[in-house]
Amino acid sequence: MKKRVLLAGLSHETNTFVRGLTSLADFRILPGEEMRQAEGDASTLAGLLEVARERDWEVIPVVHMGATPGPTVADEVIGTFWKTFEAAAARAIPQGVDGILLDMHGAMVSQSLPDVEGELLRRIRRLPGLADVPLCGVLDLHGNFTAAMAQHSNGLVAYRQNPHADSRQTAVEAARLLDRLLHTGERPAMVWEHPPIVWPPTGTGTADEPMRSLEARAREIEAAHPEILAVNVFGGFSFADIPEAGLSFSAVTLGAPEATHSLLKELSALALERKEQGNRMGMPLEEAMQRLGRHREGPVLLVEPADNIGGGAPGDCTPVLRALLEHNVQNAAVCINDPETVQALWNLAPGERKRVAVGGKSGEIGATEPVRLEVEMVSKSDGRYTLEDPHSHAAGSGRHQEMGPCVVVRHAGLRLLLTSRKTPPFDLGQWRSQGIHPEALFVIGVKAAVAHRQAYNKIAKASYTLDTPGPCAENLRRLPYQHIQRPIYPLDELP
Repeated sequence: MKKRVLLAGLSHETNTFVRGLTSLADFRILPGEEMRQAEGDASTLAGLLEVARERDWEVIPVVHMGATPGPTVADEVIGTFWKTFEAAAARAIPQGVDGILLDMHGAMVSQSLPDVEGELLRRIRRLPGLADVPLCGVLDLHGNFTAAMAQHSNGLVAYRQNPHADSRQTAVEAARLLDRLLHTGERPAMVWEHPPIVWPPTGTGTADEPMRSLEARAREIEAAHPEILAVNVFGGFSFADIPEAGLSFSAVTLGAPEATHSLLKELSALALERKEQGNRMGMPLEEAMQRLGRHREGPVLLVEPADNIGGGAPGDCTPVLRALLEHNVQNAAVCINDPETVQALWNLAPGERKRVAVGGKSGEIGATEPVRLEVEMVSKSDGRYTLEDPHSHAAGSGRHQEMGPCVVVRHAGLRLLLTSRKTPPFDLGQWRSQGIHPEALFVIGVKAAVAHRQAYNKIAKASYTLDTPGPCAENLRRLPYQHIQRPIYPLDELP
């Protein structure tokens, strides 16, 4: 008999410091059988479907919903997902459900729910016939893993790399874990440990300390303890202001939970010893501009984590743009999300000029005022492109990306790519699709924290990470936390 598996996905990285709501219209929704469209691409959903086909499951596709990181999610989104899941489960349960497989992020916050994933897992377990069904899934390394997630699941597995070059492969591993449970009858427990640490995204790169050592120790635990099927290191998402935000560890174990928890406490102690290494501070913008004078070739990256689009920021903060103009930097390029200005320029022909106000319209921390300047139209497009790198940080959502209608304009020695849809700078195809060769530029403004490195490190001659104000500021003390558990480092001094 084929194993019958409910397959669903709901993914959003929620920045509660950004104003407004992420609405249902902001989500890309694949209902039911349309989920199979992902087969063969680079996404996490594709990885789950690959194993389902390999192991000849009878997949019951429910719905897959995902949106670009942004503000708090409207309750309507959670209601839509749950209504769809509940109805699909009701149809499937009479014929039997052998397993549940989920594609989630782990840092989703809605208007009413600080821990969306934990609440949905709790609801799933309350459905008739699903209380003891093996439940596995894949999560982002930047998930804020919670006690509820651990309590109501058997095998949630996190990415092990940041940038997330392994997102699809991690989905494959999560699905293979479920397949094991389906055939062995094993029912592992999940164990959770949460040290009082919250790091900015720049402190969670897995090629750097302290994450490199934490990941290495997690793999040593797996190797030494065969009863532990997976150990997860969650760097956490510091811009979701919820009680359980921050660094955490979890394990999928067939052994005694107490013994496994002792091993996670070792990881916690190691993190506390090295907590300062994860609290990274950037460089003042003016210092970075002075350092540009030392370089004779590029690209030199001006990395702006405070306006990290992949962390939910608006992508329209203007300090870097202003600095490039004030210093008359030549052969530079910056991408800014500004649908209003795209619309204002859309009908210009190449070579025509117009005075516009660029960026600074979101009103978010650090966005400052729009920059008013005259620009020359270079080109326009529908903003669609294909990732050059199938292991790009963006590949978790598939190889085909959309920036919305966009224009390329020129002002003096600066080129601006203006988009209508926030698009994280995770792949060089974003520039090349617009006729710009990034490796030929002297300076590139990058609105990211760590995830851009998979693409940009291959071409960069130097990189300066900036300390600027914004909703994704590296200096977490800049942000108005209200709900995170205290005391927690670096917001508080720890003994």
